[in-house]
Amino acid sequence: MVTSTTVLIADDHDDMRQGIRRLLEQEGKFTVVGEADDGEQAVELTSSKKPDVVVMDIAMPKLNGFEATRQIKSLFPATAVLILSSYDDDEYVFGLLDMGVAGYLLKSVTGDELVRAVEAVSKGDAVLDPAISSKVNKRFQSNLTVASDGQQYGPLGTDEVKILKMAAAGIHNQEIASQMMIGEHEVESSMKDICSKLGVASRTEAVIYGLKKGWFATEELQ
Repeated sequence: MVTSTTVLIADDHDDMRQGIRRLLEQEGKFTVVGEADDGEQAVELTSSKKPDVVVMDIAMPKLNGFEATRQIKSLFPATAVLILSSYDDDEYVFGLLDMGVAGYLLKSVTGDELVRAVEAVSKGDAVLDPAISSKVNKRFQSNLTVASDGQQYGPLGTDEVKILKMAAAGIHNQEIASQMMIGEHEVESSMKDICSKLGVASRTEAVIYGLKKGWFATEELQ
């Protein structure tokens, strides 16, 4: 029996929450287990409902999405948090990426893009809005050089770095498996090993780690 992906929606605007709920539920593979209109409620509902994915706004009363995400990732590191916000300030973007959010989208995305993003992060993929990717590129541009074949990659093996590079390019596990000629479950296992070796909690953090180390060029995120 195929189980649906459980989702919690955190946004202080009722119409936004209802719109996201309708988009997801009409797909037939998502179950919205709760809605939060402030950050405190988002943390409480994550604790009680244990959703696979939290779609999180930033500007909310009582506790903003930034702090709510910090608490959720601290208490429930396996929960995928997908930021959906109008804010693209550097302090939010890089602070949240450092916390290990699975994705960061701006509210200008289409409904179809949001649905695909929720599905992607539920499978362990990383999702970044093009505008957010651009910020990441600029932040690390001055430090990066393209990794040569002989470059050392710390604790990672060559195949693991190839997988991480493809993840950085936004390629999903199924396509990575096809290109590497291995099973999709092997890609998932490798990503878990990569995160463990790098001491990070998510694919997004692993990509950021690789960028900081200069293991691949910024163009691979575009």
